Amino acid sequence: MLKFNVFIEEDQEDGGFVIECPALPGCVSQGDTVEEAIENIKEAIRGWLKAEYGSIPEKLNIKQQVLEVAL
Repeated sequence: MLKFNVFIEEDQEDGGFVIECPALPGCVSQGDTVEEAIENIKEAIRGWLKAEYGSIPEKLNIKQQVLEVAL
């Protein structure tokens, strides 16, 4: 099973939520609810992987860290 970090934020202008997978450039989706946005990004990730690799690989070599920075 592949796991990806995704970022979600409320769309202040149009309503709903925008969600993206930073490990996959350009992989962005949206939804009217958080739950819908999550389901939509799952589908977007599947499509991105199929377009890039021809199928969904079992393992990827993506090195990414999520850091919290306080200011």
